[in-house]
Amino acid sequence: MAEQLRNTVARGVAWTLGEKVASILLQAGVGILVARLLAPEDYGVMAILSVFATLSLVVVDSGFSQALIRSKNPSEDDYRSVFTLNLFLSVLLYLLLLLAAPALARYFDQPRLAEIAPVLFLLLPLNALCVIQQTLCTRRLSFDILSKVIFASTALSGVAALVLAFAGCGVWSLVGQRLVAMGAKAALLWWRSDWRPAGRLDLSTLGRMAPFSLRMLLTDAINALYNNISQLFVGKIYSTQTLGYYNQGQKLKDLPVLAILQSVQNVTFPALSKIKEQDEKFAESYRQLLAVVSFVLFPVMMGLVAVAPEFFALLLGEKWMPTVPYFEILCLSGLFMPLSVIGYNVLKSRSDGRVVVRLEVAKKAIMTLVLLLTIPRGVEAIAWGVVIMAAVEWILNLAAASRFCSLSLMQALIAHLPATLLAAFMYLVVELFAHHCSASLPLPALLPAKIVVGVAAYALPALLFRPRAVKILFEVVKTGRK
Repeated sequence: MAEQLRNTVARGVAWTLGEKVASILLQAGVGILVARLLAPEDYGVMAILSVFATLSLVVVDSGFSQALIRSKNPSEDDYRSVFTLNLFLSVLLYLLLLLAAPALARYFDQPRLAEIAPVLFLLLPLNALCVIQQTLCTRRLSFDILSKVIFASTALSGVAALVLAFAGCGVWSLVGQRLVAMGAKAALLWWRSDWRPAGRLDLSTLGRMAPFSLRMLLTDAINALYNNISQLFVGKIYSTQTLGYYNQGQKLKDLPVLAILQSVQNVTFPALSKIKEQDEKFAESYRQLLAVVSFVLFPVMMGLVAVAPEFFALLLGEKWMPTVPYFEILCLSGLFMPLSVIGYNVLKSRSDGRVVVRLEVAKKAIMTLVLLLTIPRGVEAIAWGVVIMAAVEWILNLAAASRFCSLSLMQALIAHLPATLLAAFMYLVVELFAHHCSASLPLPALLPAKIVVGVAAYALPALLFRPRAVKILFEVVKTGRK
């Protein structure tokens, strides 16, 4: 990776990841307090509607923001037309979802769905208002602005959730949290941005971007569906209480995974797009990204698996202990998702989008088979199915990416090897420590002790053997101090 690009990416990831770490700590604190006040059924009801909100948000964006990021010189007409289209689609989908809400309530036998839907789905027009502002920040690599905006909106939404939860509002505290977060984000981005829409929709502009954008829409919509569909099956076949346990495990797993994933997605796609014509530099950048992200990601996810029982018992309380098995399994899926996104960004940067669509069809055929085999076998089987699907997507994305740059699949896999070995060693050390010391240490002391042992077991060998990811991180830190 060229020094200038590496430092640009590193600064972007640092700002984004710094915001995400702060947001994780804030969300975790808020989430723990709210979870102690709410029932698992509240989370189950919210999870059902969140699936439809997530799918609709993908459609609202419609892939055109990715086309704008990828474009060399998008015009004012491009931005204005995409903004108008996003707003139109958001209102249309909002009305369609309102019409469908009573049917959803009857299908899942949850009358509350029809009451919550008109409020929660306001997320769609709120999101449409800030897509272009966020796209402009991403194109300009202004990740400091994005990070501050997202952290502020997270803080405001956390306060809203706590106030509503302590007031006894139940599931409405979760609804309020989502709406305040999106509304605050939209308001702050408009305040910080100098772009304003002026003029009418230009269909010719949209037509020029449509081939790539619609392919991205199709693949992103399919991904969103398959990433969330398991929750619908749990809610329908089992119960909203069981779905609440499963959803809580998914949400807590997603805190670190989405922090890393969004940091990687937001920064690497525009950065790789800038050097897509330089094959050698592109391949080296890709390899180093895989090494560094796995070095950060693997110990976090394996560490969460190692401390899960103590974490739930101490912080969330006895009523949430049924979540632990789901959480431990789902954390394994988090090992693959951000790395899969890096391969996906390679395809978006260097292909015309056709291969992305074909790849998604192949992946989803495999994933459909996995779902059919796991759904009848219980919720833990469904969670293992999510792990298998994440691993399949990871391998296929890296394999497809190797066709568009000089880094082979084997070289990409080797880039993960040091982090894999270090994380496995860390997990074994923590488990051995717990086996010998759990009986003699009280729960409030055992959790921090396991964390300290895990950090030492990962950091000391990393400093001793200095894998390439550590060297890259040290170089970036030294450069940033100059």
